[in-house]
Amino acid sequence: MSRILDAVIVGGGAVGATAALELQRKGLQVALIEPHEPAPWNSQNKDLRVFAIAPDSMALLDDVGAGARIRQLRAPAYRRMQVWDAAAPKQPIVFSAAVLARPQLGWIVENALLQDALWQSLRATDVRLLLGTRVVEIANEERSVRLVLDSGEHLEARRVLAADGGGSQVRQSIGIETKAHDYGQRGIVAYVEHELDHQSTCWQRFLPTGPLAFLPVEGRTSSIVWTVPDALAQELLALDDAQFLQRLERAFDGPLGALTAVSQRAAFPLRRQLATSFVEGRVALLGDAAHVVHPLAGQGVNIGFRDVLGLRELTAGKAWYEQAAWDRWGRTRRSESAVAAYGFEALNALFSSDAVLPTLVRGPALGVVNRIPSLTRAFWRKAAGL
Repeated sequence: MSRILDAVIVGGGAVGATAALELQRKGLQVALIEPHEPAPWNSQNKDLRVFAIAPDSMALLDDVGAGARIRQLRAPAYRRMQVWDAAAPKQPIVFSAAVLARPQLGWIVENALLQDALWQSLRATDVRLLLGTRVVEIANEERSVRLVLDSGEHLEARRVLAADGGGSQVRQSIGIETKAHDYGQRGIVAYVEHELDHQSTCWQRFLPTGPLAFLPVEGRTSSIVWTVPDALAQELLALDDAQFLQRLERAFDGPLGALTAVSQRAAFPLRRQLATSFVEGRVALLGDAAHVVHPLAGQGVNIGFRDVLGLRELTAGKAWYEQAAWDRWGRTRRSESAVAAYGFEALNALFSSDAVLPTLVRGPALGVVNRIPSLTRAFWRKAAGL
C-alpha cells in the first residue's frame, strides 16, 4: 500500500483533468485514473462535440495552464448571442459584448482540443497518471477511501472525486441514486458552411420541435446543435446532404444565407439526470457523474467547471479534512446544478410547444427582456458565472 493521497480523481475528461490540475496547483498529492487516454488533437479533424466556454470557465482553464494553448490553436470568440422564437422572429433577445463592456461573451471550443490541452498540462505536473485501468473495488471508509484497480494496484486517498461520466461506475458502487428524465429528443450535431459571415454570433432559434443553435467556428463555418424528437432525428439522419441542408435552411430561416456544405452528422439522446447527492462520505461527484443537462447552446460543461471552482474553498486551511465542509459543497453544487438543469428544461419545454398560450407569451417575453438592459445583463452574468 502506497502513502495516502490527498485525492484520487476517477475520469480524465475535461472536468476530471481540470480538477486534477487545480488540486495539484494547490499543493495536494493527486492521482488520476483514466481507462482511455485522449487521442492527440488533429486540426484537420473537427470534433463534432463543441462547447460554448463561459468567461469563468476560461479563467479556470488559464489558471491550470491550458487556456492559452486552447485560444492559440482554435477557440473562436463569440461576441453576440441572438435568441428568437420561430413564432415571433421580430422580437429576439440579443446579448452583445459591446453593450456589456466585455471583449467577448465566450469561446467555442472542441472537446478534443480541450482535452488535448488539459492533458499536455497534466504531463508537465507531478499528478500521478494511471492509464488503461479501471476501479473494480471502492471502500468508502471513515478516514479514507480504498480503491482496487483492475491492474491489481491498491490506492488509498483522503478523498475520491468521481468524474467518470453520466453512467458513473463510482457513483453506482457507493450507492448514490439519480433522478432522470428522458426528453424523447436527440441532438443532431454537424458543421455547416454558410453564405454569410457568422458575425462572431451564437444564433439560437426555438422551433416547436426543439431549439436549433448555430455556434460560430472559423470563416463562414458554424457548428450546429439541432434538438428534435427521436423519430424526426432518425428521419433527418437518413437524408442525403442536399436534402438535409434544405431542411436545415428552412428550420433556421436565413440569418446566414444559403447553406452550402455539411460535415458528417451524429445524434445523441438528451436527458436530464441529477444525482440525489453529490457527496457520500469521502466520495464526491463532478461533472456528468453528478449532473446531465439539456445542451442549450453548448453550456453544459460550464456547470462541471463550476464544480471544480467550488473545490477552491475546500483547499483552504483544514477544510479538505472536514466532512461538514464537503457536505456544504455538495448541497451548494447540487442546488445550483438543479436550478440550471430545470431551468434549461423549462426553456426547452416552453419554446418547444405549438400550443396557443405559450406561443402567444414567448415572443413578447423575449422582447421585454431585450428592452430592459438590466435584465439582459442579469441573464448574461448568470450564464457567464460572473
